[in-house]
Amino acid sequence: MNPNTFNLSWLLQMAWRDSRRNRARLALFISSIILGIAALVAIYSLGDNLRDNIDNQAATLIGADLSIYSGKKIEGKAMAFVDSLGKVRSEERAFASMVYFNKGGGSRLTQVKALSGDFPYYGKLETIPVSAEKTFRNRQEALVDQTLMLQYRAQVGDSIRIGEVTFAIAGILEKAPGTTGITASVAPVVYIPMRFLDQTGLMQKGSRVGYRYYFKYPAKTDVEKMVKALEPKFERFDLDYNTVQSQKEDTGRSFRDLTRFLSLVGFVALLLGCIGVASAIHIYVREKLNSIAILRCLGVKASQAFLIYLIQIAGIGVIGTVLGTILGTVIQQFLPVVLKDLLPFDLTTDISWPAIGQGLAIGVLISILFALPPLVSIRKVSPLNVLRSASDAAHPERDAVSWALYALIVLFIFGFSFLQMQTWVQALVFTASILTSFLILFGIASLLMWLVRRFFPTSWSYLWRQGLANLYRPNNQTTILIVSVGLGTSLICTLFFIQTILLTRVKLSSSGNQPNMVLFDIQSHQRDGVLAIAKAQNVPINQSVPIVNMRLEEVNGKTASDFEGDTTEQSRRIFGREYRVTFRDSTTSSEKITKGKWQGKYDQSSGLIPISVEGGFAERSRLEIGDTLVFNVQGTIMSTIISSFREVNWSEVRTNFLVVFPTGVLEEAPQFHAMLTHVPNPTVSARFQQALVRQYPNISVIDLALVLRVLDDIFNKIGFVIRFMAGFSILTGLIVLIASVMISKYQRIQESVLLRTLGASRKQIFVITSLEYFFLGALAAFTGILIAVIGSFCLAKFNFESEFNPEPGPVVLIFLFVSLLTVVIGLLNSRGILSRPPLEVLRQDV
Repeated sequence: MNPNTFNLSWLLQMAWRDSRRNRARLALFISSIILGIAALVAIYSLGDNLRDNIDNQAATLIGADLSIYSGKKIEGKAMAFVDSLGKVRSEERAFASMVYFNKGGGSRLTQVKALSGDFPYYGKLETIPVSAEKTFRNRQEALVDQTLMLQYRAQVGDSIRIGEVTFAIAGILEKAPGTTGITASVAPVVYIPMRFLDQTGLMQKGSRVGYRYYFKYPAKTDVEKMVKALEPKFERFDLDYNTVQSQKEDTGRSFRDLTRFLSLVGFVALLLGCIGVASAIHIYVREKLNSIAILRCLGVKASQAFLIYLIQIAGIGVIGTVLGTILGTVIQQFLPVVLKDLLPFDLTTDISWPAIGQGLAIGVLISILFALPPLVSIRKVSPLNVLRSASDAAHPERDAVSWALYALIVLFIFGFSFLQMQTWVQALVFTASILTSFLILFGIASLLMWLVRRFFPTSWSYLWRQGLANLYRPNNQTTILIVSVGLGTSLICTLFFIQTILLTRVKLSSSGNQPNMVLFDIQSHQRDGVLAIAKAQNVPINQSVPIVNMRLEEVNGKTASDFEGDTTEQSRRIFGREYRVTFRDSTTSSEKITKGKWQGKYDQSSGLIPISVEGGFAERSRLEIGDTLVFNVQGTIMSTIISSFREVNWSEVRTNFLVVFPTGVLEEAPQFHAMLTHVPNPTVSARFQQALVRQYPNISVIDLALVLRVLDDIFNKIGFVIRFMAGFSILTGLIVLIASVMISKYQRIQESVLLRTLGASRKQIFVITSLEYFFLGALAAFTGILIAVIGSFCLAKFNFESEFNPEPGPVVLIFLFVSLLTVVIGLLNSRGILSRPPLEVLRQDV
């Protein structure tokens, strides 16, 4: 066989022969990308399964063919229009109200839904017992969300009080159309029959109620065509509608964004692995220089030598990619468990062959692409390298081909991100962010290594100095390991820091004597009674605020009909909402005037009433200083002019408003009240709420302690998904660590034999090795934590506008965990060098 011809069979044979003593090492090269491929295949499969499930279960997400919603009572011509839409229908009225558990005495703000008809028409209200879904409709009974049942240790058969009516608990509500675990945590639902709604006494002036109608049509009805023809009427009567198709599109869009985000996180893990591959192959090629030079002396062309090693890498890449796709297919079977709290339906999984195909293509392509830069140096290996020292040949210069390959890698990253994001601007930002992140991590890792080397602790004992100096051994991968393990660490630490920032921000807003409880829907005749209860319970009232409901009729002389179909100016939607406004003569501590002049008192001789508008609302609605607005205050027309814009800190526990009137205008208007108070502890809070709900069941209470628990629960649910994906990055970094230990084993053998020959004991070598891996893990963990601290500080200061005071305990635990895990992995992979005599090791491995 003439080696001078490009004979594929000969190249394959040479690649096979050369790999016989290196297959384990080659497998380790490519094992770094297995988890990245597995993550992508799992996420692509998840996306395909989500699309299939949404298509199959879209009707159960809405529970009907058509739903109509309005934030105000539907009456007159609007009601006649709703009546004309169909005869098979159900009605639902939803509002926030306190629910009082008679047995335990607990109370909580919930989302009460009064229901009539046979809704849902698709799917069902999943209850325990199953019969409760039917029986509660015809009795004075309620379905109570399972989170509430668990929180107050209630059982089926116990009773709850909503307003003036006591309901028996017919069953535990496990799931309703369109709900998720997170929505249940934020606003747990209680269903009651519609016929008992008026008896509760909760439909009072100022109550915010959502009116919804559900319709079912014959199977062959084209609902989309019908609603499109009726769209002008929906707009005229200010009604929102939802169909199976629109629900399918909205849900699909939401989870498409989720899978894109997760796929980008998985891609980061894959990039880490690929960088590990490139680094490992770089060392592998350097160790093969003599073998390549000998082949060149025997007449093998440089291109043939390059192809021999490219075939090795490509073959192992195919094997690694296949293993990654198999692992990803298995992992995707467990993703429904990971995402169960985020999904409004039961997710069933099937094997997605398109996802497997994409995983195979990406895996093979990216493994070869990242292996090429170190492999192309083979073309420069001269036969004379046999006579040169290893150090002379170990640093070949990069040529134009190498730089072209680096550009191709960047182009590949951009192309992949473009396929996920569908816009070149976002893809460019993501690519630039990835490159910047890696450069920053690489720069910090290199700086740390330089600092250690520059300020080397010469006063330490020999074992400590030797362990630290081993980080500079030839063929080391210290920097790449710090980057890979450090990135995974930074992802988890950043998540923890953000969660802490948000929770701390809420806690600070209620610290000291700041309000931590809000009472609202207090009618005017109830105000004195509430103050008496607060005084009896020694609960101070920090603030009592009057609230007046009104609707907007005109903006600068134009009504809602003038804006119909006009998307360039103020949205006609600003006319459809009900405004809850207050009146006062000064701003609060959570507000500041950003434009115009605050006018707190109205002079009857000045004509138009000066009002202050929240800046963000004004910007969204395209309002300016001097614009005139006409409000309908329950039959009384009031003409106003915008005199100022306010910046409102919505995070503070305050009664903040979009529109504020001056004093001297609304004092005699029909109104209700909201009060802010501070309760010192949970016991006082529970006692105060019980007394309040027993006497005034229509009053709703928001307890900040409960808000904190809900936020913590939400963060934990979302954080689990992110930590699950960040785990791929950390595991990839650990695999790169294992591969680097095995790759540099030859160098370690030489050092170990030299130390043993000079009289070092096994214990001393064990200590040196342990310290080396501890320093490696410590530097990686420190790099990740440093990045997380810097990023979280910037988020806290510039985004959340909050203080950043990280808790040291969890950070120290993460640091120790990463460091010790690195030590364990390093020692397990080095045990053969430590446990055998020098001559035996040399005979076997050298």
